[in-house]
Amino acid sequence: MNKIKNIVYAASAATLALAPSLALASPWSVGFSNASAAGTPDGTIYGIIGGIMNWLLAILGFLGIIGFVLSGILYLTAAGDEGQIDRAKEALTYSIIGVIVALLGFVIIKAVDTMLNAGGGF
Repeated sequence: MNKIKNIVYAASAATLALAPSLALASPWSVGFSNASAAGTPDGTIYGIIGGIMNWLLAILGFLGIIGFVLSGILYLTAAGDEGQIDRAKEALTYSIIGVIVALLGFVIIKAVDTMLNAGGGF
């Protein structure tokens, strides 16, 4: 009985292993050309994530400039009011800290990526 069970299991495993080749579903030959023909993006996950990171970095730079400008306007319109001057300085400090933390995060991600890829890209 065990011998028949082993034969059935081996036949099932062989059938499952050969099923993609029977369906002509080789992942190395057809996948990318069909994706391009269908109009879907043909970029890699690494490229997509890199593009999103660059886009977020651009938004961060824009928000940092807005924070600097708003804190400058607060400082200029303080007219000697110590409370508003302190508020403007605090806003500028938080803007600078936010930009530095975000840039450090970007640098750390790039450094870890470089270390894991041994200096090479995909």
